Amino acid sequence: MKKMIYPLVVALALVVVSCSSNQSLEEYYVDNSENPNFISLDLPVSLLNLDKATLTPEQKTAVASLKKLNIIAFKKTVDNSSVFITEKANVKEILRNGKYEELMKINTSFGKGIMSYSGETEAIDELIVYGDSDEKGFMLVRVLGDNMNPAHLVQLMDAMKSTDFSGDQIKALGTFFE
Repeated sequence: MKKMIYPLVVALALVVVSCSSNQSLEEYYVDNSENPNFISLDLPVSLLNLDKATLTPEQKTAVASLKKLNIIAFKKTVDNSSVFITEKANVKEILRNGKYEELMKINTSFGKGIMSYSGETEAIDELIVYGDSDEKGFMLVRVLGDNMNPAHLVQLMDAMKSTDFSGDQIKALGTFFE
């Protein structure tokens, strides 16, 4: 009996370990939401005040396709620089796991990043914006929606210019990197 149980336990342990090695982005957000190195925000689309703006039909379609924004950011300090390297590698591994298609690379004076998505090219369900700076840390933004169209997302950015959204609602994120 003991000879049968040991291989079964080993096989079960291997299954558990192999399944947990492919952490999802959702799990990453949850696992680090209470970590003091991170700031985590879940923002409803209503926070953008787009319902009060005068929108074109295309912009209304873009807004209707949005659900919410999830933001998680890691602030690098002298004390956590080794953790920063590990966490940055973890996020990049999650983004390379095959679920996400790269949309574009971003290279600015602030740092480097990528924009990726999941879903169909004309019907995106999740847009990911990731950026990092070796001096400041990194930020990961998930834009969740239903059948978001990339062209409509451009319309959405135009629509945000006509709102009274000042960004005051997410000041904590801006001061986090100071």
